[in-house]
Amino acid sequence: MSFALDPRLAADTLAVTTLPLCEVRLMNDARYAWLILVPRQAGLAEVSDLADDERARLWREVDQAALALRAVAPCDKLNIGALGNVVRQLHVHVLARREGDAAWPGPVWGHGAAVPYRPDEAAARVAALRQQLEHEKARD
Repeated sequence: MSFALDPRLAADTLAVTTLPLCEVRLMNDARYAWLILVPRQAGLAEVSDLADDERARLWREVDQAALALRAVAPCDKLNIGALGNVVRQLHVHVLARREGDAAWPGPVWGHGAAVPYRPDEAAARVAALRQQLEHEKARD
């Protein structure tokens, strides 16, 4: 079985870059700066499904994504989670929260309808994130 991105993740996100373990994607919701990291291995549902060295790699990549996201979208709080209640494929959310954002202080899931980025905004956000992630990869 080979890796395939869950169709819902593919539909809701924009490709940013690929790290050694994960595909990095931007949630297509302009209300929040929100990255999704998806390990490129088939059949993963839980973090514990990864081998020890891969689990360590995942958290290094989450750290890289968090640093890049904060550089591009300064925030008051960074939320990181791997819920998977709806989309079972292992993926980690890295979400920059600002006091007063549309869902503050509650969770963003299920709070209103997503507001897709305009194409120019999406391209600019993806380019900025890609540049920051390349910088973080070079430090790894």
